[in-house]
Amino acid sequence: MSFLKNLARLAARSFDPAECTECPKGPPGADPAFATAVTALGAKLAMADGFAQEVEQTAFLQVFHPEDRAMRDIMRLYDLARQTSLGFESYARRLAKKYASCPQILEDVLEGLFHIAVSDGQLSDAEETYLETVADLFGIGRTCYRRIRAGCAAPSEDDPYVVLGLTPHADDDAVRHARRQRLSEFHPDRIRARGLPQDYETLYTDRAARINLAYDQIVKERQLLAS
Repeated sequence: MSFLKNLARLAARSFDPAECTECPKGPPGADPAFATAVTALGAKLAMADGFAQEVEQTAFLQVFHPEDRAMRDIMRLYDLARQTSLGFESYARRLAKKYASCPQILEDVLEGLFHIAVSDGQLSDAEETYLETVADLFGIGRTCYRRIRAGCAAPSEDDPYVVLGLTPHADDDAVRHARRQRLSEFHPDRIRARGLPQDYETLYTDRAARINLAYDQIVKERQLLAS
């Protein structure tokens, strides 16, 4: 089933007036404005690292598969939009405004963009900056962003979940346990017991500070998500 058909099914569930009174009527896949925005975002993402590859276009068609009757217009727009990555923010803002009450649709769009970004086997810094900006404009928090990222790309060494040896799906108890466990590994007494030189104490003190920073970052992000 294509991405747009999946969104249509999701949207059909969301249009119950008792659940969502502000969502646009009709499925996203049938909305020309939606198709224009996701096409432009996908095409401009392909140029984020300065070079649009055919594999990225193939990934776009696999993820945001348009209906046959719209293919010619979609590809014309895609070719035009991928001339530059500039201006993608306006398309992200349009989607964010239109689907502010349907965050799952925005998350699905972001996930689709991730699949395009990693279609060439890697996620470049420029592509990640692009995706982070789209997520911010969509109002998607860091915890949700990391969850989506973890399903598509290798984790970053600076990711607080990586520092604690966890995934973004870990519950609060697991986060606390991981922090205690990691800190115990770098306690000065344990360093001396292993017979390591005193210089290692400074190194491991820095590691402990990084662990505490990662823990605090996760807690803060989850508090913001819950508020």
